[in-house]
Amino acid sequence: MGRAPSTQRTTVGRLACSALCRTGGEWGERSHARRAALRPAPVAHTSRLRRSTAMEGVLYSGLPREAAKELRLQPQGSEEARAFVSAFLKRSMPKKKDEAIQDVLTRKAVVLEHHCRRRKKPKRRKTKTFTAKQRRELGLFEIEPEQQRYELFLPLHELWKQYIRDLCYGLKPDAQPQMVQSKLLKADLHGAVVTVTKSKCPSYVGITGIILQEFKHVFKIITKDNKLKVVPKINNVFSVETDGFISYIYGSKFQLRASERSAKKFKLKGTIDL
Repeated sequence: MGRAPSTQRTTVGRLACSALCRTGGEWGERSHARRAALRPAPVAHTSRLRRSTAMEGVLYSGLPREAAKELRLQPQGSEEARAFVSAFLKRSMPKKKDEAIQDVLTRKAVVLEHHCRRRKKPKRRKTKTFTAKQRRELGLFEIEPEQQRYELFLPLHELWKQYIRDLCYGLKPDAQPQMVQSKLLKADLHGAVVTVTKSKCPSYVGITGIILQEFKHVFKIITKDNKLKVVPKINNVFSVETDGFISYIYGSKFQLRASERSAKKFKLKGTIDL
């Protein structure tokens, strides 16, 4: 009688375990069925196929007889339409292969447009100018002897004085000399009256006249004696007087063209040798 309870307990435990396994299995099957029911059906692939077949049907379908008569076209079959579309795509898209064209037709909407080649812009041709040698041969910078008179260039000197007054804000007596000198360094000197005050060549000292032409290395000056002098800038010091202001130009540091001087920054120096 002492062993009966143990055997009863084991049988009861086995029955309970089997019942739980059955209910768990049924519950798993039910949950799996519910998940399968909740999952969306694979409709996307079939819809794409339907769309592609519908597009092909529209693309390769023949024209109605009435429309063909109005347009004066000969109706074509589906195979002829396929051949025409493939040939047109080859002409309009020459860089693509047949496989790429078929891929575009099956997956994407195609806009049939004419393939335009980009035109190259023509290069602008620079206008040819005379070289320095050609200018010398033509004598463009030479002043004729009949025009080498001091009196002819006095109006040019008056215009230059008015130009300097406007540039230096009127050249008032209380104007700063440094401001006047900085303006003169970048100003146009055609028409200015200059005097050679110092020079390593004694024959240049004392030459006074109106500047007719300024080059990179020389000044062309017309004197009161109606003589055209070519004075080099190097090793010479020039003085310019404007309304009582006297400015000195060191030619060795002034070897620039008038167009280049307007954009150059000059540095102040205490003493400058010839």
